[in-house]
Amino acid sequence: MTYIPPIVRRQVGERAQHLCEYCRFPELVSIFPHEVDHVVATKHKGETTFENLALSCFHCNRHKGSDLTSIDDQTGDIIPLYNPRKDVWSEHFRLKDASIEGITAQGRVTVELLHFNDPDQVSQRAALITVGRYS
Repeated sequence: MTYIPPIVRRQVGERAQHLCEYCRFPELVSIFPHEVDHVVATKHKGETTFENLALSCFHCNRHKGSDLTSIDDQTGDIIPLYNPRKDVWSEHFRLKDASIEGITAQGRVTVELLHFNDPDQVSQRAALITVGRYS
């Protein structure tokens, strides 16, 4: 695991407003602390720089791993995953009830690979929506 200085961890969290930059789950209510993810993994020559780091919940980070792409079920094409440093969340995803839908190929592969809509994830998101802690 790559060492990330505490000040950089704090800056990444502040930039993300303490929300997972993939599924938007708030760190404040997470069982496990959010983690700093290399958007482009070091094994793919991604650097440990502020510009290549994202705040990720435990669930998203474990499913993403070092992946950069996945296969779109609709087209069979290899598609890059959502990149929180380059992409705008609302251009690739939308919230429908408590599920997150991918509205582009990039959104679809990210939703599937990171398991945004596992039953526990949807249930937690629904509870947070009810109390105004997720939007």
